[in-house]
Amino acid sequence: MKVLVANRGEIAIRIMRAAAELNILTVAVAPKDDAGSLHTGKADEAVTLEGTGTAAYLDISQLVAVARESDCDAIHPGYGFLAENADLARTCAEDGLTFIGPRVDTLELFGDKARARVAATAARVPIIRGLDHAVSPEEAAAFFDEIGGGRPRGRRSGGRGMIIKAAHGGGGRGSRVVERAGEVAATYQRCRAEAQAAFGNGDLYVEEFIQQARHVEVQILGDVHGSIAHLGERECSVQRYFQKIIEVAPAPGLADDLRSRIIEAAVRLADSVSYSNAGTFEFLVDVSGNDNEQPFGEPFGEPFSFIETNARLQVEHTVTEAVTGVDIVQAQIRLAEGASIAELGLDGPQVAKPRGYAIQARVCMESIREDGSIYPASGTLSAYEAPTGPGVRTDGFGYSGYKTSLSFDSLLAKVIGHSPSASFADTIARTSRALSEFRIEGVDTNIAFLQSILAHQDFASGSIDTRFVDNEMTKLATASAAHRRFVTPPGYET
Repeated sequence: MKVLVANRGEIAIRIMRAAAELNILTVAVAPKDDAGSLHTGKADEAVTLEGTGTAAYLDISQLVAVARESDCDAIHPGYGFLAENADLARTCAEDGLTFIGPRVDTLELFGDKARARVAATAARVPIIRGLDHAVSPEEAAAFFDEIGGGRPRGRRSGGRGMIIKAAHGGGGRGSRVVERAGEVAATYQRCRAEAQAAFGNGDLYVEEFIQQARHVEVQILGDVHGSIAHLGERECSVQRYFQKIIEVAPAPGLADDLRSRIIEAAVRLADSVSYSNAGTFEFLVDVSGNDNEQPFGEPFGEPFSFIETNARLQVEHTVTEAVTGVDIVQAQIRLAEGASIAELGLDGPQVAKPRGYAIQARVCMESIREDGSIYPASGTLSAYEAPTGPGVRTDGFGYSGYKTSLSFDSLLAKVIGHSPSASFADTIARTSRALSEFRIEGVDTNIAFLQSILAHQDFASGSIDTRFVDNEMTKLATASAAHRRFVTPPGYET
């Protein structure tokens, strides 16, 4: 088998390493303006793409042509870019290439988040109150009025809100919260423009926005024979404007019974659509403390709700790998080749039993001011030394002399701390220590900000929700200045 990796940066390198351990050859691709990215030197071959920037990585016809010319048998899309693109999967099938990911019909279903809501209801999986179709501005305004938008919800959660979301996308783009009736029209237009620019489709749908909720997701693997396995859940509540920053496996402090019901719901939905390959089924858990109403779980009365499925590998797959010992990328490749869940040894309950905790912190190239404002950062790395040590993993693609670009995502590396003990506090300490040892010079990063989150008492106690960072942004940004960074020893020369 020979695989073209249709991506760049750390995830491309991650896939190439997994393939190498399976004795599979890989081909890297990059346009001329990204030729300096480290992934181009980690594959068995590298091919220069026509075009520039992200557009080159989105050129399906060119990618497939390169795969054929390089005698590849398969394409792995990584995450982002074309990872959930049904047209790429379809074109691969038409050209006799294996798409390492879900089937075309699955990508089409979960690529339309309004349709996914319908599928969840059919599988008796709870959903948030919302509309199951692309909406007009007038329909959005009517729904906001129907849910009592702007009026108090309960004793802790403040006013009712609505979230307008891109129907064909993710990563927080095209998604905004509305808390006042007068904001609906302008927010709708802004979301539509963002969704059109990011995903080529401006369709939007709406759901009630829950002020206090945890974001919990379940890692699913499925084979072509109809078997489904899960690798437990992850906590992804540490977000900034719907963008995940820090992820944890398993979810700290989640009641075992609730954990089981969420996982069972994910498996039930995956089984109902005969899901194959890797996917993440995402849920919100109500922590608002409302006594008199239950806005979640329509119509099945649960305190959690399905929100979407990411039919691909997730950025945060690393924490699940750490606590289960399963190489998810290798599993993807073997499942695409036709291996069964049983053949992969994933059919026993012991597989998903977590071994301690793992935390992933996303190191991004950005400048964070003390007032909480954030600006993208770029430049040439004059130093790049990743942390090491027991229980520390770093997935990155930086090196001294690398010239970064604002044309691509700001993610530079992911630092993963794992403690096989049952202590969440030990894992926090290990991850924070690793971040403090990460030496990056020449480009501003968010490392100190990540440390300020890890040091926050609410994070340590598990008392967070998806608005934690947004609500504490100024305090976290101010506190980040106090955290220890790498100190160059006397006489040290770069």
